[in-house]
Amino acid sequence: MRAHEIFQNMSPALSVEIFGYLQREERPVLKAATQGLAQQRKLRAVFVERKPPNERFAWLRNAVSNKISDLYAQHLLRAWLAGAHKQMLCDFLDSLGVEHDDEGMSAQLPDSPPKEKLAEALAQLLAKYPAEAVAVYLQAFHDLEGEATWPPLGELLREDDRLKLGAL
Repeated sequence: MRAHEIFQNMSPALSVEIFGYLQREERPVLKAATQGLAQQRKLRAVFVERKPPNERFAWLRNAVSNKISDLYAQHLLRAWLAGAHKQMLCDFLDSLGVEHDDEGMSAQLPDSPPKEKLAEALAQLLAKYPAEAVAVYLQAFHDLEGEATWPPLGELLREDDRLKLGAL
C-alpha cells in the first residue's frame, strides 16, 4: 500500500491525530507539506493555513490521499512515525534482531525474517500499541521507497484482519 493509499484507508480520527501531532511537534514539516500541496492545487498556502484545524486537517487528508501527492504523504507519515511512534519502530526492529539507531531507523535492512518470526513480532506490537498505528507503520515499512520489502510481511498484512486499514 502506497502512502497516499494509507491516508485514503485510515480512519479520520487517526489522520486528525497525525496532523495534530505534526502541528504541535513538527511544525516545519507540516508547513512545507501544506505549501507544496497548496501549490499543487494552485492555491496560496495561507488559504489553507487560515482554516480552523478541523477543516485544515480534512483538506490535508484529502490532498495527501491523491496519487500525485504520494511523496508528501510519505514525508508526513515518516515524520509522524519517527516522532510519535519512535518506540514502536525500535520495538519492531529489536524483536527481529535488526540493528537500528535511536530513532528506529536502519541503514541496511537484512533479508526478510521467516514469516513465523514476523508473526511473533507483530503480535508483540499489537499487544502494546494501537492496532491502526501498527497497521500504518507496517504498511509504510513494507512499501519503503515504493518497493515491497519482505514478502512474508506482505502476506501477513493481507492475512491478518487486525492490520487491514479501513476495517479497523
